[in-house]
Amino acid sequence: MSEVEPGHQKPPVYESKDVNESPHSDVESAEGKIAPLHRNLHNRHMQMIAIGGAIGAGLFVNTGAALRAGGPGSLLICYLIVGFMLLQTMWALGELAVMYPVNGAYFDYSLRFLDPSWGFAMGWDYAINWLVILPFEITAAGLTIRYWRDDLNIGIWIAVFLTVLSVIQVFGVRGYGEVEFILSIIKVTALTGFIILGIVIDCGGAPVGGYIGGKYWHNPGAFTDFVGFCSVFTTAAFAFGGTEMSGLAAAESANPAKSIPKACKQVFWRIMLFYVIGTLIVGLIVPHDADYLLNASGAGNTSYSPFVVSIKNAGISGLPSVMNVVITLSVISVANSATFGSTRTIQAMAEKGMAPKFFAYIDKHGRPIYCVLLQIAFGFLAFINEASSGSQIFTWLLALSGISNFFVWGSVCLAHIRFRAAWKYNGRSTDELAYVAPWGVYGSYIGLGLNILCLIAEFYVSVQPLDVQAFFENYLAAPIVIALYAFWRIYSAWTKDPTVEKRGWKLWRSVDEIDVFTGIRDTALDVDLAPRVKYDTWGEWVKALPMRLLRSIA
Repeated sequence: MSEVEPGHQKPPVYESKDVNESPHSDVESAEGKIAPLHRNLHNRHMQMIAIGGAIGAGLFVNTGAALRAGGPGSLLICYLIVGFMLLQTMWALGELAVMYPVNGAYFDYSLRFLDPSWGFAMGWDYAINWLVILPFEITAAGLTIRYWRDDLNIGIWIAVFLTVLSVIQVFGVRGYGEVEFILSIIKVTALTGFIILGIVIDCGGAPVGGYIGGKYWHNPGAFTDFVGFCSVFTTAAFAFGGTEMSGLAAAESANPAKSIPKACKQVFWRIMLFYVIGTLIVGLIVPHDADYLLNASGAGNTSYSPFVVSIKNAGISGLPSVMNVVITLSVISVANSATFGSTRTIQAMAEKGMAPKFFAYIDKHGRPIYCVLLQIAFGFLAFINEASSGSQIFTWLLALSGISNFFVWGSVCLAHIRFRAAWKYNGRSTDELAYVAPWGVYGSYIGLGLNILCLIAEFYVSVQPLDVQAFFENYLAAPIVIALYAFWRIYSAWTKDPTVEKRGWKLWRSVDEIDVFTGIRDTALDVDLAPRVKYDTWGEWVKALPMRLLRSIA
């Protein structure tokens, strides 16, 4: 039996119609002659985007609310489940992104391998998600300052952070990459330090508190109730949201066939080290019935973050302020990612005629400038906090993004399944792929199934109060996705626009309709790829496993 280790291999050179293939030539768009996106993200950028880019308020602050709702056992189990699900998604996304490093990755893959209507729904769902997260993260960044100065109006800090983000956009994708590289290093270093410190606090090495051990798992307990357990899935999805950004960045990566597989490997260690071990430590040193956790939410004062309060309660001076600085920088980092995620998706949709045509424009510096202006305009929604009803408005804005990650991640897994079916239908082998998902199509089936289970769990939580408002606050993204899908179905059926694909009422593309060759990355642009390794027997594969795991860290 022959087993192929997931890795790199130069596939045959196919004709590529990817407009981003040449970083120097201009391309035609609906708005005239424009410059393509620039491939200015290098390996170090992709590595840090993967390992630390999405760590923000979802982990540092919202973890407290999840701990309160479900208990430390629920927190650990749900983060493990969502982390494992996301790992399968990232492997699938890595295979697709290396093969097709096109702008608007998730949107394009749903469009190409599933159905245009579903692609339209996923593209706008993802874009809306990041459009509304930006003002939320800017608000959260402003509120972190209250830890030191609660006498200053939050509008001051919203203006400051919005200005900083606007300046970053001037430098295009290189600015995004450099900012994420620096901030991710800070976040990774701080979280590593917190885990070590948390172990010391739990073992009784802190000035105050003494030995804790597993006491809080017994009293007040590891779990609250089943509804609390299910509710943690949404918090976990929000905390993990943005991990998929490295796939979106493939279109602007200098060498996706080399950097993306490495970035996908780093996701495993980020999930295990920062999310799983980090939340385990929090659950050990913070009781889930602590009163201050009632105020722990993404837009709340970080004075109630379990990462900050646990250090303060241990009698350690100075470090709580340091952790609060890290949280502030983390929130700015996620806001920066929000701008990147929405602008690239909207620009890709405009090129396909699924968004206003002027959004397709890219200037000579590789910036989708009109998309950036739209995202910055959404940032001004953060000033809603100045209104008396600001918190309620924000609740509804965030409802738009509540469960959208599950739809996007599930679509990536399903697109990978359909890609493999079409690839096989065209007589192609996985040996021809530059990168192969370690668990193959089976991992995508697992990822898709877990995404569906998480949606069911959140639906169960949403209908428990038997309150219409509570249901839509938790589950609004679902009817939005259905409405977007139905809209494009109806529009494409009745429009006379010749550029819109007419598909009737077919559920999805059959394998013979799927184009697996357009947009394939020209292998002449992929350099210094490590050779693929083949194993003749399963025994050899198992024997080589320790060394492969060590290589995956690098």
